[in-house]
Amino acid sequence: MITSLKFKNCFAFNNLIEMELKADMRTKKFSSNVNSISENLNILKSAVIYGPNNTGKTTLINCIKAMKKTLLNKEIYLESNIFTDDKICEEAMSFIYNNKEYSYEFKFDDNRKLYIYEKMCEIVKDQYNNEKEELIFLKDTINEKYECPKDKELEKVLNIASNNNILIYTVQIEKFPILETIKNILTGIANSIEIVDMNKIPNTKTIQMLKNKDNETRKVVEFIKNADLYLEDYMYVENVNVEIDGKVVDEKILKNQNIMDQIKVMSVYKGHTVPSIIFDSLGTRKIAALASYVIEAIEQGKTLIIDELDSSLHFKITRAIISMFNNDINKNAQLIATLHDISLLDCKKMFRKEQIWFTDKDEKGTDLYSLKEFSYAENGIRDTSDIQEKYSKGEFGAIPDPELISTLLEVDEY
Repeated sequence: MITSLKFKNCFAFNNLIEMELKADMRTKKFSSNVNSISENLNILKSAVIYGPNNTGKTTLINCIKAMKKTLLNKEIYLESNIFTDDKICEEAMSFIYNNKEYSYEFKFDDNRKLYIYEKMCEIVKDQYNNEKEELIFLKDTINEKYECPKDKELEKVLNIASNNNILIYTVQIEKFPILETIKNILTGIANSIEIVDMNKIPNTKTIQMLKNKDNETRKVVEFIKNADLYLEDYMYVENVNVEIDGKVVDEKILKNQNIMDQIKVMSVYKGHTVPSIIFDSLGTRKIAALASYVIEAIEQGKTLIIDELDSSLHFKITRAIISMFNNDINKNAQLIATLHDISLLDCKKMFRKEQIWFTDKDEKGTDLYSLKEFSYAENGIRDTSDIQEKYSKGEFGAIPDPELISTLLEVDEY
């Protein structure tokens, strides 16, 4: 689970952006929305982000994607903000792995394509319950500081290790046992993060689960059926004949096997088995594609990050998905999602204040902030307040103000 995110000079972000995902346990409301790792470590099971178009919601997800790709040695995805002369991107993430909390951060020179700074720590509590960082390693080429307290041999090579990639991919792991541990932690958390864009969500994962025909398959099918009132079954049928101009086509001729898999997915309505790709609505197909990600995240304790979660989905379906993560049954999974549907802005029955976030933008840049920053004393915001109404009135910012009527009048005048 992710406990915090920090990004600076990445994509649309020029200033430092911080997202805190630890629960404020001064309030006990919706305790089921919190995963208690220990007495003093409580992580939010879900967080949602609202804001006008082009104010940073997708940018936040792209930053997380860049972190994941870096940790898994994928292609360089990170870009610096185009509106500044600064080419140094900064990314940091704190997270839980095997019930321990770690922090990892790096700085990337987008101009030279070099990783010029890396730092990893374990976050522990002292005898007074205060957080402190225990350094695992520091590779700081900016200030020429190189430290690895638990392995002095590794410390000796930090200053000569290549900057073309992060440390775990530039030094031979076999020579330094601690480096293998570091790599397992960083790649482990990266592999536990799944990122989905609802506007172009693939259904390959769902198809694979349908092929497996195991316990997760049953849960995926039930998820899809519960989301569509008239759907009786959802399945993958191996033996399907494809006809073109009345002739059955040899499956081997269809080079794109993904298309062949799509054709073999069947929906059952009133006893009739029909191809999902032809008969199901866009919303049902999106639900079917998303089902495998949701079930896998909850079953395996992953962090699922979804852009435009409410795209083509009924608000009750979106609410049900969020509730699955906030439920007591969920012990380790986490959901971070961008939304537009304000019917889900609900602190009376659904969210704690620190689970609701907003993005906004002005001439100084893009900002990210939480509902918990609006106190009762300063803003009159309580947990029982009508958040939808206040958001609609612009009391939290992060709301568009389009002058569409003026535009129409200008067009008419022209």
